[in-house]
Order: sequence, then C-alpha cells, then structure tokens
Amino acid sequence: MSAEIICVGTELLLGEILNSNAQFLAQELANLGIPHYYQTVVGDNPDRIKGVIATAQYRGSRILIFTGGLGPTPDDLTTETIADFFQTPLLEDPETIANITQKFAQNNRVMAANNRKQALIPQGAKILPNPTGTAPGIIWQVADLTILTFPGVPSEMIRMWQETAVPFLKSQGWGKEIIYSRTLRFWGIGESNLAEKVSKYFDLTQPTVAPYAGNGEVRLRVSARSDSPAKALEIITPVAIELQKIAGLDYFGADEATLASTVGEILLSRGETLAVAESCTGGTLGQMLTAVAGSSSYFMGGVISYDNTVKINLLGVNPKTLDRLGAVSDKVAKQMARGVRKQLKTTWGLSITGIAGPGGGSADKPVGLVYIGLSGTDGTKLVWKYTFGEHRSREGIRHLSACNALDQLRRYLLSK
Repeated sequence: MSAEIICVGTELLLGEILNSNAQFLAQELANLGIPHYYQTVVGDNPDRIKGVIATAQYRGSRILIFTGGLGPTPDDLTTETIADFFQTPLLEDPETIANITQKFAQNNRVMAANNRKQALIPQGAKILPNPTGTAPGIIWQVADLTILTFPGVPSEMIRMWQETAVPFLKSQGWGKEIIYSRTLRFWGIGESNLAEKVSKYFDLTQPTVAPYAGNGEVRLRVSARSDSPAKALEIITPVAIELQKIAGLDYFGADEATLASTVGEILLSRGETLAVAESCTGGTLGQMLTAVAGSSSYFMGGVISYDNTVKINLLGVNPKTLDRLGAVSDKVAKQMARGVRKQLKTTWGLSITGIAGPGGGSADKPVGLVYIGLSGTDGTKLVWKYTFGEHRSREGIRHLSACNALDQLRRYLLSK
C-alpha cells in the first residue's frame, strides 16, 4: 500500500506559493514507513481533481492525502469534489458548525453564511479536527482508499497531521517500520563522476543509495527500512563508510553539515582562527561562516573590500600591483589574504576577488573569473584560480566562489 500527496490550488501552479506542505508530508510518510511514489499539484478545477483521484486509483495508491481547497470561498472545492467523485452526499456536521461559530466569537466576529460550507462532509467520513483554523479535514475510508484532507495553511496542516492523522495511521498498522536516511555530502566532484565511482552501490536494496546534486554540491542519500532509527543506522553505516572512503577528500560531511560548519570543526580542533577578505562576494563568505552557531570561537571577522581604496587602506594591497594587474589577479588575492590575517591577528586569512557579472568582463578577464587566496602564520601563501563561466548568474558565481574558498581551506587543513 502506497500513499500519494495531492496538493490543490491554482496559486501553487502559478508559483505564487511555495509548496512546503508536500515536503513536510513526504518526510512524515518516510518516518512512518509508508511508501510514497507520487505527488500531484492540481488547480481548483473539479474535473481535474477527479482526474487526479482516478489516476491515483489506477496506479495503486491507497492513501490519498489532500492539502488545500477546504476554505469557504467558491474556489475551495476539494471536499465536495471528492464526495461527488464517489457519488456520496454531503452532510452538515453540527459539531463543526458550533466549533466554527465559537472561533469567530472568540475574535469578536460573526460567522458568515459561506463558512457553513466548511462543515459539509461526505456521508460516512469522519472529521479531522482543526484546532487553530476554521477548516476541518476529513478521514474517509472509501472504495479501498483512505482519504485524508487538510487545509493549505502549513501551520494548521502540520498540527492536524501530528495530533490526529499520525495516531490514526499508526492505529491502522503503519509506523511499525520506518524509512531512515543519512545524507552524505560532497564538494569538488561532479555528480556523474561520483556516480561512476560508486555505481555498484546503486543496485543495493537494503540500504538503498541514490545521488542528487544542486548548487555545486553532490549528495548521496543512503536509506534503510527498519523498526527503529538505531537499527536502520546499523544497516546504513557500513555502506556510508565505504562511500566516504571511495570519495576521499571530496566528502565533507553528513546530514546537516555544511562546508562552513566542517571548516569550523577543523579550526576548533586545531585551536586556530580565521579572517576573510571579500571583494566580488560582498560578504557571502562571512555570512556562511557566521550562520554556524558558535563560530565566534574561531571566526574573528572580515573586510568587504569592494573598492580598491579599501584594499589598499585596510588590507595593505600594493597600489602598484592593482595598477599593473588589476583587482582580479592572483597577486591581489594573496595580498588580501595576508592583509586581513595581519589586521585581525588570526591564524589564517582567506580572500576572494573576481568578476561576478553580469557586466565588467573582458577577453582577458571574463565574467566568472575568480581568485581565492590563503595566507597562514606558518608562511602559507596560496592562490586558486576558477573560471565559473559567463552563463552563470551573479548570485551563482558568488555562491560558488564562497563555497570553493571554504572547500580549499578545508582540504588544505586536512592535508597538513
């Protein structure tokens, strides 16, 4: 038996609202060990909603979870359309009417007539209470299906799910087995290259291994089915260790780890500190570092040296170097890293200078050209050159620049 998530709302199709409900429900279904193979977004149209129900039945989905379309307005059609699909009459629930009336009274408002629509439920269905809003859902077991409906408001849906839906599903025998996952994170290797290295693991069934990528990062999700997270982790761990060994330094952490948090852990373990000097990234690198709780223990601060006068006056960059080579050069990157390290008296100085675009590029220095510098109290003077390409967005280049700066520092520290 598998579940299908059906999100109703034309606003979702238009991209006006981010569909966070589907993400939440997908994670919750995994926690309950309920297989989940399909998600559908459909507009506020009765015929299309009926088509989605018919399709779900055809492909074997037995738990249909609806969100959206439970309000009092004419375009809120979910409940009546489901009832019509199964040719079942709608009945007004007196307790729901009383509940809605009370909630309006608590806010010194009078219930409008159209709110009575929210108390109509299919004959034979049970109310799925909504403690905070006026739109209840339903739990209806009909035609070999279990149908649960929720309002589209995430806070209402989440509470209704946790307080009523989860206990109900567990009472039906679900939740005895869970799907537990660990996510392994990689930087500095492409998805296809990593997939080629670990391809034999994609044929496993317990645990399963699946790749996905985005924003320069590659991930491997390792999942196991068991009756507890601890037992699932026992299944996952040996495979995860093998994957990490194969990837080597391209692996940087698991689950909620970031490049910034990983760098922070290394610096803490070594009792060392870091300062940054940024030009084209405009504070992106500093933001990533300070997003990590406790980063003040190793990150002292940074200088956003966007203008050359700041590079000269605060970081000690040689004006002649700027005149001869320009701000986007390996020597300026080295001088920026050294200057911020000395100014803030840290173990390491990390710098970024480049052309984020969309303008400002040339034949010699195209958009996407970035230099990353590293300076250490041990005499380290390193620089890395990247050409991210003119096809990338300004924010994309800034993001990749900051992440690669962290990655290069991580790799260097681990190699020492």
